[in-house]
Amino acid sequence: MTTLQLGEIAIDRVVEMEKAPFVLPEFFHEATPEAVAPYRAWLEPDAIDPVTGAMLLTVQSYLVRTRHHTILIDTCVGCRKSYDGIPAWQDRRDETWLRNLAAAGVAPEAIDYVFCTHLHLDHAGWNTRLIDGRWVPTFPNAKYIFARDEVAAAAELGHLDFQENVQPVLDAKQAVLVDTDYALDDQVWLEPTLGHTAGHVAVHLKSGASHGVVTGDLIHSPLQLVQPDWSPHFDYDIVQSRATRRRFLDAHCETDTRIMTIHFPLPSIGHVVRDRDVYGFSYV
Repeated sequence: MTTLQLGEIAIDRVVEMEKAPFVLPEFFHEATPEAVAPYRAWLEPDAIDPVTGAMLLTVQSYLVRTRHHTILIDTCVGCRKSYDGIPAWQDRRDETWLRNLAAAGVAPEAIDYVFCTHLHLDHAGWNTRLIDGRWVPTFPNAKYIFARDEVAAAAELGHLDFQENVQPVLDAKQAVLVDTDYALDDQVWLEPTLGHTAGHVAVHLKSGASHGVVTGDLIHSPLQLVQPDWSPHFDYDIVQSRATRRRFLDAHCETDTRIMTIHFPLPSIGHVVRDRDVYGFSYV
């Protein structure tokens, strides 16, 4: 594990799984084999499987240590969850993520804040764990920062993962519901990046002249750098998510901002660059 130093802020990736496969046309409807073919040479083997043609995604969190706080951004899939949308993610018993957190030198009790960019299962799963038949917060001393619009929309949907990953945090009085432009302090703040979900946010980190952003799911794959209008079919608002992604990429293209993606191939962190009339990514 390699620590990224962003000024005084130390950042580690806590990986749950690598190269999780997804059938491209089932994820982006536009991503037919013919449409993807021109890009396969540079996306293989890390972002697209050269044999199956599946899109490969990382699932990970970011562990952030500022001069004041120890923070987790997104919490992956978790264990023993009832979610059945992706069979491999249902009732997982693999605690690799917890072991990787420990390997970074942090126990769950040491986390001060948990930020969720949004509340989909693969970003909120380790919010809780099953203890003696009850879902309880994994991080007993943490405040969980949730965008209130995100919580309201997820609660209205009433999915079982909300009951397992979010409601126990609310019941434990550990949730802090905030606006989508909330600032924890001058080093950590949110930016509304709506579209993928109703209250999706990116998390900004800044120390001195060094600046980085954790993207959440405003972008999933390097494929969207060359096809920024391709959005997952399950986005809350596909038109808005396209506009959000283009605006974000334009804002950070050819700047010093470190872009910390959740799902890009490892090492997942880099800079947005201009590649002719589209975008590219220069990995750190």
